[in-house]
Order: sequence, then C-alpha cells, then structure tokens
Amino acid sequence: MRVLGIDCGTERTGWGVIASDGRNHRVVAHGLIRTSSRDPLENRLMEIAGALRAILEEHRPDAAAVEEVFYSQNVKTALKLAHVRGVALLAVAEARIALGEYSPLEVKTSVVGYGRAEKHQVGRMVRTLTGLDQEMETEDVSDALAVAICHATQVGPMARASGGAH
Repeated sequence: MRVLGIDCGTERTGWGVIASDGRNHRVVAHGLIRTSSRDPLENRLMEIAGALRAILEEHRPDAAAVEEVFYSQNVKTALKLAHVRGVALLAVAEARIALGEYSPLEVKTSVVGYGRAEKHQVGRMVRTLTGLDQEMETEDVSDALAVAICHATQVGPMARASGGAH
C-alpha cells in the first residue's frame, strides 16, 4: 500500500509518501510546500492545493492521511490551519482515494509508542521505522511521514487479513 501523509500548515505543508505493508515502511518521496506569509490566504491555499494535486498525480497513493484539527490557544491560527486542512481533504477527495484522519495523540502513539512524545522523538522514530538515513528538511516533513506510518499501521493489518495488501 502506498500512503500520502500530509502535515498541514499555511507557510509550510509537509508531505511524505511511504510504501508499506503495515509493518515495514519505506519512504518513496517527501517534501515541503512553502508559501509566503505576505501573500493573501486564498492565494496560499490555491498554491497548496495545486502542489498537493501534483503530488497525488505523480505518486498515485492508495490512501492519504492527515491529522485532525486540534484546539489551539490561538483561534486565528487554528482557523487558518483548518482552511489548509480543508484544501488537503478536497485534493484527496478529488483523487478518489481513501482518507484517514488521526489525532496527534494517535499519531505519536502509533509511531513512538508514547502519546506525549516530542517532535524530535517523532522524527527519530520515523527515520528508524523507514530506514531513512538522512535528516528531513523540517519537522513538518517528519510529521507528515509519521501520519502516513500511523495510517499504514492502522489499515495494514486489515488489508493483510482481507488479502488486499498492495
């Protein structure tokens, strides 16, 4: 199974594609969609949507996964994040692939084994689980790969049980 993980952000949206059977994960590609904080939000959303569509077209994942919106101290920041997340959900729906949504707690527990793990711990475990020997560009990228691993771990056993592993 090939899974696209997306870590939504208005200035930096991380993405990562893995190939996985639910137990073994290999990084296919990863990167960062950068937008300028000087641009109007609607233009940034359009740029993110276009980049995600291109990634979906190029890598043709079987599924995609994103984190659920979590409560933030700053409501304005949470709203902007929700806009980006909406754009990501739309791009995934347009590609007609399955979508998984996970809380930050679920992602950290799935990857690190501890729901209150810190960002650097998540990044280290992503590299360990995938055999990736290089540092990732940003935490946004390692978070995106972590979301993909979480999804593969959740759905992988079901796919194996039904004989539908890709």
